[in-house]
Amino acid sequence: MHLPRQLGSLHDLPDTPQAYDAVLADVTEQALARLTPEGSLEHPDCVDDIGDTSLGITSLLALAWQRGKDPRLPEAVRRSLAFHLRERVYTDDNPGYPNLRLRDSGLPYARYTLAAGAHPIGDWPSTVWALLQAVNVLDTAEGLVDDGRRAELLEVARGYWSWLTEATFFNPQEAGNQAIGCVVGGLMLARLLPDDEGARVRSRALELYTDEVRAHRVRDRGALLPPEHGGAYDNNYGPISLSFLAQAHRVSGEEIFAEDGDALARYLDARLTGGGFDNGGPRYSEQHSGFESVLGLRYFGARIGSDLGRYRGDTRWGRHAAKPDGGVDGHFAWMLVWQIQDTTPWHRVPARGPARHQLRAGTVSVAFDSRMTPAVIEAAGSYLLPAAVDRQHGFGPVLDGFLFCRPMGEVRVRDLRADGLTAKLVTKPVVGRDHVLRHVRSLYVTDGTTLWTTVAVERLPGTPYLLAGLPYAEDDGERVRRTARAAVSSAGGLRLTHPEAEGDAYFDARAERTQEQAAFALAADPRGYGDPDEGWKHLVASTALEAGPVADAPDDLHVFAVRYGTEEPFTLSVAWDEEGLTVRTDAFTAVLGADDARGEPELTLRAVS
Repeated sequence: MHLPRQLGSLHDLPDTPQAYDAVLADVTEQALARLTPEGSLEHPDCVDDIGDTSLGITSLLALAWQRGKDPRLPEAVRRSLAFHLRERVYTDDNPGYPNLRLRDSGLPYARYTLAAGAHPIGDWPSTVWALLQAVNVLDTAEGLVDDGRRAELLEVARGYWSWLTEATFFNPQEAGNQAIGCVVGGLMLARLLPDDEGARVRSRALELYTDEVRAHRVRDRGALLPPEHGGAYDNNYGPISLSFLAQAHRVSGEEIFAEDGDALARYLDARLTGGGFDNGGPRYSEQHSGFESVLGLRYFGARIGSDLGRYRGDTRWGRHAAKPDGGVDGHFAWMLVWQIQDTTPWHRVPARGPARHQLRAGTVSVAFDSRMTPAVIEAAGSYLLPAAVDRQHGFGPVLDGFLFCRPMGEVRVRDLRADGLTAKLVTKPVVGRDHVLRHVRSLYVTDGTTLWTTVAVERLPGTPYLLAGLPYAEDDGERVRRTARAAVSSAGGLRLTHPEAEGDAYFDARAERTQEQAAFALAADPRGYGDPDEGWKHLVASTALEAGPVADAPDDLHVFAVRYGTEEPFTLSVAWDEEGLTVRTDAFTAVLGADDARGEPELTLRAVS
């Protein structure tokens, strides 16, 4: 089976002016065929996320008219705008909406679902989306609508902003993408207002960003990130936040958006595999955005000098939102407008220089979590996640069910490139059940095709093994396929095990189940509202690669050696000498030396000629 949403890399989609004109031409034909006598451009199957969608199509038609002057479009724009103003602007409080600060305000808002009292919790983001669609129409419909209708739409946009910032609590879902989107709406609205009023709206938008978004950033993997549905980065919404930061910088010129966008982009670059696979987040574990991410990935990829466009998006939404029948939906249409207006080219080569939470070269990459434990290993087109044993998750030595990967103290990292090899040495102090402090040294070396991992730890009593990953997915053309195997070899013996018990708390990679499905089954709240990452933490055991120790190792150490990306056997020797702990393979020699004056581990590396 294939993962449903991790499809092609987003930078593979053509983004020339001609390609975008073809997209708008397709939207135009669909819209003109769909336009109802009342003026609606909504998809007939649309129920949720509907309050802004007709206006979103209107904005696309206005942009298409700007670029091509199709004589059929002015009438369609006028009729559909009239429909939105007449039928989709609500001023009576939605029954049951829990986040009002001011009742019966009479201010306009948009509904997530049209029926009164039906799922009102979505009205705040729907109103953000409607504000963004409105300012886009105001920006693009010059010459298409008369002054009276334009003034009416501007007044509604003013009202949307007031409802979002005065009548309700700001960002009630703790969703960074929604909050930054609202700020963008205010910044764009401010440019359309008289000078004094515009200055006040702009100032308020910047204040909200500083006090309600930036001040509440969440730290993950060394970066401060806009909080997303109560957590840090989410692999669906995080890149959408990046797009909002790009637009905020484009329209305001404020450096704060560039700085925060750069930080988020570097974080995303570090956690993203070379092949573009990613999973994890407080809301959606494997669902990926599509066109909504393009602006941010392209804009900030160029700023930080990295190929962020490798991100595997849902290319079924590669141009615009679409329903299951493939028909265009106006949801998030402003993102297509903005990415067409922005001419930043894709940066298509990896960033230079090492990143603490990433090792990447050629077709090999390792993304590390905050504890510097691999979060995803990629080699030979396969992706391995941290395995689980006795409710503990990660990569590392295991003895009697105890996993040695949680640091008790500072984690040291040394990066090195030499002779065509890329290496990272991670040293962790860990404490076992016996309360003895040990140092786990993990050396990762790649030639860009395969990955050698060597793990050394002070000798453990008994017979330990190395928990070496959960084979989870593999590339299959422009899709990602679920798998239960990976090309891996070990210098000390290797076995692939599966949980003997059954149930939600046991993940057998041979079953046709995704990590996302399993994680939501373990989450405390319903799918779409629960935290799949939190749910996944309740996993007791999983399919796992288990590597035995190397037979010929120093008496005071247990050493494990695994090679990812090939099943060919390999030899490895480890010995102490005057330089330190020397690791030799047929491809390289590495020396793990003594700590330097700052306590940082020394590392030397040379290829075997």
